Amino acid sequence: MPIRVAITGASGRMGGSVVHAVRTTPGCAIAGAVDRLGSPVLGKDLGEVAGLGPLGIRVEDDLRKVMKKADVIVDFTTPEASLAHLREAARAGVPIVIGTTGFQDSHMKSIRALSRKIPTLLSPNMSVAMNVLFRLAYDAARILGEEYDAEIVEMHHRMKIDAPSGTALRLGQEVARAWNQDLRKIAVLRREGLTGERPRGAIGIQALRGGDVIGDHTLVFAGVGERLELTHRAGSRDNFARGAVRAARWLVGKKKPGFYDMFDVLGLR
Repeated sequence: MPIRVAITGASGRMGGSVVHAVRTTPGCAIAGAVDRLGSPVLGKDLGEVAGLGPLGIRVEDDLRKVMKKADVIVDFTTPEASLAHLREAARAGVPIVIGTTGFQDSHMKSIRALSRKIPTLLSPNMSVAMNVLFRLAYDAARILGEEYDAEIVEMHHRMKIDAPSGTALRLGQEVARAWNQDLRKIAVLRREGLTGERPRGAIGIQALRGGDVIGDHTLVFAGVGERLELTHRAGSRDNFARGAVRAARWLVGKKKPGFYDMFDVLGLR
């Protein structure tokens, strides 16, 4: 039997990419799809919305209408919507993969609490290559140490609503973890005026927005007389969607509730 995937945010860029990824992944099938209340795609054929032609699957306005047919949910929406979807998934006992970014500390507390009821996978970036970069960031920071200044620069399209990106923050967290630090205490998110000398051990994170850039991230370790740069550039959202489907297939195999991320899927822990 194929793994049946319910897709949220059907009208979004990532929602459409996930539809394509599920359709082209052997052993997977679309259980249904939902979109926000008032969305112009409600009631329309999901295939038509995603540019695939008719699939015979109507876009619904309530996750509960499609969850009964689903083995797993893939969610790329907004923090508030994702949390609502997670609550519904926890009530129904359906595992969920969340690729939404922009969560606050209060959101994360709720997500971790609900993950005690169902297998829950959350990652700010589902790309396999990007998760390898997360691991490289940790290893590089551990080896180089705080003698090298860490700076992160990210750029996304003009429509992105959160800054810095979840991916940039995760890069910063990996560097901070290697240095046994709390990113929230050492992150520098803006510089203006007479800032003074750069504090040792700080992690700078700068966000650029413009055009249709899907996602560029560069981590710089700047030492005396040399500089190491680690860069990932996303040329397509398909990589994120394929990673999310890979995560969904992995999560279905989990028999016990828990909180997971792509490191668990890829064996990078």
